[in-house]
Amino acid sequence: MNWHRIRRRVQVVCFLIFLVLPFLNVIRFDIPKQRFYFAGYELWINEFAIVFFALMFLMFLVVLMSVFFGRIYCGYLCPQMIFSEASVFLENWLKRKRVPRPKLVFLAGVAAASVVLAFIFISYFAPPSLSLFGTSTAAGICGAVVTLLTFLDFAFLKQKFCTTACPYGYLQGLLADDKTLLVQYQDASHDCIECKKCVRVCPMGIDIRKSPFQIECVHCGECIDACESIMTRLNKRNLIGYTFGGFRDAKRVVVLGVLLCYAGGLFAALAMRHEMLVRIDPVRETLYQVGADGRIYNRFRFQIDNRGRKPGAVVFSIQQLPGAALAMDTNPVRVDAGQSARGEFQISRPGGKSGELVTHFTISTASVPGREASEFPMTFLAPGEGK
Repeated sequence: MNWHRIRRRVQVVCFLIFLVLPFLNVIRFDIPKQRFYFAGYELWINEFAIVFFALMFLMFLVVLMSVFFGRIYCGYLCPQMIFSEASVFLENWLKRKRVPRPKLVFLAGVAAASVVLAFIFISYFAPPSLSLFGTSTAAGICGAVVTLLTFLDFAFLKQKFCTTACPYGYLQGLLADDKTLLVQYQDASHDCIECKKCVRVCPMGIDIRKSPFQIECVHCGECIDACESIMTRLNKRNLIGYTFGGFRDAKRVVVLGVLLCYAGGLFAALAMRHEMLVRIDPVRETLYQVGADGRIYNRFRFQIDNRGRKPGAVVFSIQQLPGAALAMDTNPVRVDAGQSARGEFQISRPGGKSGELVTHFTISTASVPGREASEFPMTFLAPGEGK
């Protein structure tokens, strides 16, 4: 099996996914709009429970990947590794082709790629738009900074980032054990001929024969292909390969259980989510007003958040308050997709000597589409008897 060819194909797919994800809103933070896009849902920043479960689920998914598969993410899926190896390949290719002034051409190519990559990266946190690169906007400034950091990374740092600054490498070093997927050198019969081809092809510059737990190892499998190409000629078995300890382990069961708990919480939170969020509060700067018609008026304020993808409307009604009337500018209240509506309304009831200073009643709302119904227990204040 040619791991080099498999890895390159996986990296191409991952690169394409990296390019299109922010435009499909599969997973993206929109900081200006205060939205979190996850699996097709547009979550508002006040939907803390869903955002919390989504982030915890993703975090423990990373932990589970580390426990089971080690640094296979680094070698096959990580954008840093993909772009670093592309940078190294471009630099070596320019030298082999004897391009005039290869260093200058290389830096120019990396600079152009850095602009594109920075635009894609910023699109994960702001609406994808060329206006992000305007120096008058905060996103434009962030884009310029990310472009500079990207250029310095892939022009000079490259794979050194993986061994000096990457937190995932240190996390994997803490979680890995002999049951984790590893690239391991095994030579009980001492068949190694000391050709050191496995060392020469290693993109991280390590000798896999020393230990499978070296933090620099990204499980890329290049050393496996190198050893196989030599040992096949000698009609001997490959000395390097992937080893996997299995699933039956207390640590893995615990991590998998925690991941399933957060997945269940996330599913439940999404299932209970209302696309039309309605909030109603009484306005108590003035407890009540008595109109010229003798009716008693209480004021209330509302806020409607349309968290769906289609325009909607909310119908207000009153329950358990005899003789009450609802005075609103419009009822139902229409709200466009992704927008909020705020306003006030009045509820009145006939005056008289009822003696009821506080009356409990309910404001009911029904949203369209979806027919999501909500009830809000409220109190109606009125002057006491003889007042």
